[in-house]
Amino acid sequence: MRNPLLIVLAGLLFALPTYAQPDAQKPEGDNMTTPKAWVVRTDNVMPDVKVGAEKDSVDIWFVNMTPGWHITTGPAAIFYHPYSVADGLYRIETTIHLFDPGRRREAYGLFFAGHNLDTSEITYDYFLVRNTGEFLIKRRTGEETQIINNWTAHDAIATYGPESEGSVENQLAVVNGPNDVIFWVNNEIVARLPRTEVNTQGVYGLRINHALNVHVSDLKAQPL
Repeated sequence: MRNPLLIVLAGLLFALPTYAQPDAQKPEGDNMTTPKAWVVRTDNVMPDVKVGAEKDSVDIWFVNMTPGWHITTGPAAIFYHPYSVADGLYRIETTIHLFDPGRRREAYGLFFAGHNLDTSEITYDYFLVRNTGEFLIKRRTGEETQIINNWTAHDAIATYGPESEGSVENQLAVVNGPNDVIFWVNNEIVARLPRTEVNTQGVYGLRINHALNVHVSDLKAQPL
């Protein structure tokens, strides 16, 4: 006869949400080296794109820089650790420092609810800001994209300008609550959407668009 207590405990374990392993959001390896376990995928999965720590000979420069990472892109790409999974109710957040983007309007931020990230059936939702002071919420499914919340201006978004010193910092967060998914920039709510409109469960990471120079000082997921 099965022990009822063991059955209940097993059920609770399977019901618990899973989160990224503790080291998944920390630099792996020495500073100024590319994190070995991380995956970088460009939108078109171009096989000739080089990713590494030799800045003058790669298309995407991606290195550990304690306590985070430094990224300089050629093509747009997502960056993630395969163990960075957020299920259940959670808060994902990152702090990104943007260096002078010139006149480029390229965006950067978080992706979440990622599945099949190494196949043509890739899917994820993403939350980005750009130096125009606007944010975007969007979905990628294979080669197609779908707008969830189009570019919207918000005063909470910090922008790089003539008087900026070195870089400008934005903290982005996605909170998957019981009823809504809430999007934050610099501790202000910029959007609140029903959970039916947003995918929430899966791998999370960074999305950095074309020709940007950023420093990511943290990336983490926490249960609510």
